[in-house]
Amino acid sequence: MRSVSAARSRHGATARVEAQHPHAPPRRKVPDEPADEITPPAEDYLKAVYEIGRAGNAVATTDLAHHLGLAAGSVSGMARRLADAGLVTHEPYYGVRLTLAGRRAALRTLRRHRVIEAYLVHALGYPWDEVHPEAERLEHSASDKLVDRMAAAIGEPTTDPHGAPIPTRDGVVDDAPCPSLASVDAGTAVTVLRVSDEDPELLRHLADMGLVPGASVTVRERAPFAGPLVIDVGRAREHIGLPLAEQVLVAAPDDHLASRARRTK
Repeated sequence: MRSVSAARSRHGATARVEAQHPHAPPRRKVPDEPADEITPPAEDYLKAVYEIGRAGNAVATTDLAHHLGLAAGSVSGMARRLADAGLVTHEPYYGVRLTLAGRRAALRTLRRHRVIEAYLVHALGYPWDEVHPEAERLEHSASDKLVDRMAAAIGEPTTDPHGAPIPTRDGVVDDAPCPSLASVDAGTAVTVLRVSDEDPELLRHLADMGLVPGASVTVRERAPFAGPLVIDVGRAREHIGLPLAEQVLVAAPDDHLASRARRTK
């Protein structure tokens, strides 16, 4: 009986001590660390904010709704929940930005996605136009340990099959903005770095033209009034419209980029 009474006494003392500190801060996750459990929809949202606002700009919820294929109200509601979790900042009429924790979570998902794409192509022989939807599904269920094993098995690739940089395990990524093929002056030789990966038909068309990461391209002519480009891809001569050329990112000298005014002539 004494031990029980003593335990109750100690418990009561503890309760009294806690009651004496009503303003003690609640226990919460460290704000600069990603949450242990983030739902797949939240991962998709954070990844979309990163991809649209890669330069650190605020992203409009209307742009997010279009990118994710969701209603604007659903996107705004998710923004509020992620802001409460410390993963984004959200100001009505100004847009959404990732916090440090949100950026880390987004890059973690991007690493999983891009490593899975690379593994499907290099280890399993998938064509590059079929891996994006598979990676979209698997990125939410694959563990970081499995993704690291996949990366090691194919030689630690630094880019995915479409040329997008793969973040490291520590969340470091070389994702500097690149000019598009549509912005290159006539007479300029460039190298394809990256292409958009979401449209399988577009990827098949680019592959048929030889416009894949690493390809050497020379812009021969720029038609006036936003007309098509005439390009050489290897030994083949191709014509490519500006909307498609915008989807092809390249390495080009800064002094050989066409101005916006000249692109629209």
